[in-house]
Amino acid sequence: MVSMLTRNMLQRTWCGNMGFRAAFSSTTCLDTIGSHQFSQAKLQASVSAETFAAFRESITGGTALNDGARNEIASAMANFAIGLGATNFCHKFYPLRYHDGRANSGGKLNTFLDLDYGHPDTLKPIVGGAETFDGFKLFFSETDGSSFPNGGLRNTHTAAAYMSWDKTSPPYVRNGTLYIPSAFVTYMGDALDHKTPLLRSQEAINKEGIRLLRHLGDETAQEVVSNVGCEQEYFLVDRDHYNARPDLVMSGRMLFGGVSEREQEGCEQYFGPPNPRARAFMDAISADFVKMGISMNVFHNEVAPAQHELCPVFCLTNVAADQNVLAMEIMSEVAASHGLTVLFHEKPFAGVNGNGKHCNWGLNTDSGKNLFKPGKTAESQSDFIASLAALAYALNNHGDVLRCGVASAGNDHRLGAQEAPPAIVSLYTGRVLEQHLTNIVNDGADLAGYNPSVDGQMLSFGTSAVEAVPASAEDRNRTAPFPFCGNRFEFRAVGASQNVAMPLTYVNTAVAAGFSALSERIESGLSARDAVAEVLQENFRVIFNGDGYSAEWVDEAERRGLANLTNATKALATLDSDKNKKLFASCNVFGEHELTARKDILLGEVANAIVIEAKTALRMVETGYAPAFATDLKTYADAGLEAGERRSIYEAVQEQAGVLADAISAFPDDGSALDQAEYASDVLRPAMNELRGFVDKGEGLCEASLVPYAGYQQILFDHQSE
Repeated sequence: MVSMLTRNMLQRTWCGNMGFRAAFSSTTCLDTIGSHQFSQAKLQASVSAETFAAFRESITGGTALNDGARNEIASAMANFAIGLGATNFCHKFYPLRYHDGRANSGGKLNTFLDLDYGHPDTLKPIVGGAETFDGFKLFFSETDGSSFPNGGLRNTHTAAAYMSWDKTSPPYVRNGTLYIPSAFVTYMGDALDHKTPLLRSQEAINKEGIRLLRHLGDETAQEVVSNVGCEQEYFLVDRDHYNARPDLVMSGRMLFGGVSEREQEGCEQYFGPPNPRARAFMDAISADFVKMGISMNVFHNEVAPAQHELCPVFCLTNVAADQNVLAMEIMSEVAASHGLTVLFHEKPFAGVNGNGKHCNWGLNTDSGKNLFKPGKTAESQSDFIASLAALAYALNNHGDVLRCGVASAGNDHRLGAQEAPPAIVSLYTGRVLEQHLTNIVNDGADLAGYNPSVDGQMLSFGTSAVEAVPASAEDRNRTAPFPFCGNRFEFRAVGASQNVAMPLTYVNTAVAAGFSALSERIESGLSARDAVAEVLQENFRVIFNGDGYSAEWVDEAERRGLANLTNATKALATLDSDKNKKLFASCNVFGEHELTARKDILLGEVANAIVIEAKTALRMVETGYAPAFATDLKTYADAGLEAGERRSIYEAVQEQAGVLADAISAFPDDGSALDQAEYASDVLRPAMNELRGFVDKGEGLCEASLVPYAGYQQILFDHQSE
């Protein structure tokens, strides 16, 4: 059945309806909005009614398209792309591999051009037909799956892997190529990518969401979908400075460098006017986003110097994931043309804010319900509380899974400070909502009764010149990893360089399990109210409305029995536990072997990232800092000046570099993925940190012209005055 929500959400995301800034509206014709995106509206206008209906039914009902419909769709898509000057088509996929702070996608490129065999020296465009770009070529592509990280799912002698179009994500034309967002699996159908598990998890959330809604008395809704808006944070730095620092090029972050005196304490950057180079960059990517149908809502300066953020309009989660990767790719390309580089690394600079990708996640039905918006009716409020109970179940029982979803070497540097949430997974509801939940559990209160529009109040500014505004019943909590935002929940722990498909796959799966737990209790004889109250009571410990940065919360979380998986290695070691294997298998998201493979891949990413950093750090010291410090020390000696602590600091640099070199040499190359990640986290990283402490002190003492690399002041501030 074709659902209203699928129509509405896909129509919006495919057609690129968007709010865009006045800064470029004067130079961007409305006709360019989504002009390079093959929307469903364009598909509908270019194929028969029968084919379009079959296409929609294939998405919502799982009915396979016949060859005729596939060929007609392929022909329409090819005509669209060739009309925009495309000569190639590419199945774009999202492999699991080390990304070091960059956007990560792959693609199998093919051509729309072929020889005209009547005139063998002539190329002609392929526009469709059984022997050209037909339905088979649209829905099938093959490449080598063994050379991508695969956790043992592929070998050189069993290397095939396949791609097929995700029909709910719109193709687009860019740089002369039609890109077709695709899933990527092995010859045995095992997921090698981020997209395939996400699509599976969305089917799980739909199945279990509808099952629960029926128990709550909703006979209208036919579909539940997850949607998200991804707040993308990033730094802009001068490209020449970037290229001159091996650590930024190799690892995405500065491995050395003392924080500048200015830091970010004045907050003059935050929401201030972008500097001219940043503004020109923002205008350029905005124009490109418009053509690609990326619905961008907000651009602004973030807290740290040279840090910025963009925020899209909400759309289907898999579409948002694809568009976010595309946005990152566009940003990197455009930045290069402006003499800039974008840093997506979670913590490129110590001592200032890191980069998150806050995922504003929610659930909607095709009948128009937002399951995380309380609303004003008893029905909407009951749906909200039941959905919240399922979310509490998810975070309490599967907080380790969500922690694994944001586990990376880069995010280890970010979590727990400067507006990034701690590693402890908890749920922020707000005080008023928490009291209502307490009343349900302890006093038998009805599910309905929490209405923030009633509980809230008008906030006066204390002057008649300014109108009063409605204050939310709940405040914001920026220390919470999963806070309530009035009509959605914000997964704040997601790192800026991540593909959001993975963490949101885990959220969808865990919440689907929460829905299922509620349904099972109702099916066993409990009323909906009592089932919700029981689930809330059992999972109340995960609700925390205090300061997530405080030492008291760490102690309190331990008393509550909540896991504190302080680094990526510790988190990922839990991913394929028996509990988690059961979770993912029950929702048809991962088989046991897929989950274990994913664990090994992700642990390998952690180890690889830290090893690259360690080797880069050692090279920078041996070829840059150590010679500079030696020259500086000799200058003092030749001048007859007292070197002060220079000698001891510079000698400590040499000594600690030797410690790091020995640690790198002892890396367990033959160890398991877990062994290697543990060694990297527990041995290499502390050795690097110790070395950095001495190098940064030395940099602050060394004669400025001898310091071999641009420092924080140059990196973060130089380009802002141009």
